[in-house]
Amino acid sequence: MQETERPNETKGFAKWIKRFAAAGFLFFFIKGLLWLIVPALIAYFAL
Repeated sequence: MQETERPNETKGFAKWIKRFAAAGFLFFFIKGLLWLIVPALIAYFAL
C-alpha cells in the first residue's frame, strides 16, 4: 500500500483526533469522579 495522497495532512488530522480523544477521556473521567465525590461529601457533611 502506498500513501500518495497528502501524508502530512493525514498525520495532522490523526494528531487532532488523538488530542480530542485525550481531552474527551479526561473530561468524562473527571466528571465521573465528581459525580461520586460530590454526593459523598454532601452525605458526609449532611447538608
